[in-house]
Amino acid sequence: MTEGLRIDKWLWAVRIFKTRNQASEACRSGKVKIEEVTVKPSREIKINDIVEIRLGILTKTVKVKGLIHNRVAAKFVPEHIEDLTPSEEYEKQKIQHQVNYEFRPRGQGRPTKKERRLIVKLKKSKF
Repeated sequence: MTEGLRIDKWLWAVRIFKTRNQASEACRSGKVKIEEVTVKPSREIKINDIVEIRLGILTKTVKVKGLIHNRVAAKFVPEHIEDLTPSEEYEKQKIQHQVNYEFRPRGQGRPTKKERRLIVKLKKSKF
């Protein structure tokens, strides 16, 4: 194996991003940092690097335990990655999901156009 591995390829291989193109775009748009420095997709990573990835509202922090060149099954990912993300980040994501969740009783079907407009209006209003 080589000394390092491209960050975009590694992020795709450990299943943080669904495609390598998405991983590259995240790097280009400044959502991926190594040691507090924004990186390009071609930046090489090494074992024990700390990587911060911004995924929407969640900022995921991981440590590189192993370099992997090909995508593997999800059960093998923990051999190559250590999750250092604080639990508060996951709580923030859980709260965001609960705020956006809408309960609709069974059997009522999809909202009508009028109901949907009302839902959007209520979500945009500030209490």
